[in-house]
Amino acid sequence: MTPSADPSSAVWRKASKSTATGNECVELAAMTDVIAVRDSKRLAGRDVTMTRPAFTRLVNEIRRGQYDL
Repeated sequence: MTPSADPSSAVWRKASKSTATGNECVELAAMTDVIAVRDSKRLAGRDVTMTRPAFTRLVNEIRRGQYDL
């Protein structure tokens, strides 16, 4: 992960699988060199930024069921 990007001016997108009430949602912002991720319930909380290759690995690991989500 890298803290070098400033996601404060990023355009955030909600996950397409978000619930109708929005209670279980992850938001993403694609910036030049990194992807930022945040919990939509905690917009003032800390964002996580990671390189694009690290984000791709994370998504692939989630799809393979490597995490208890």
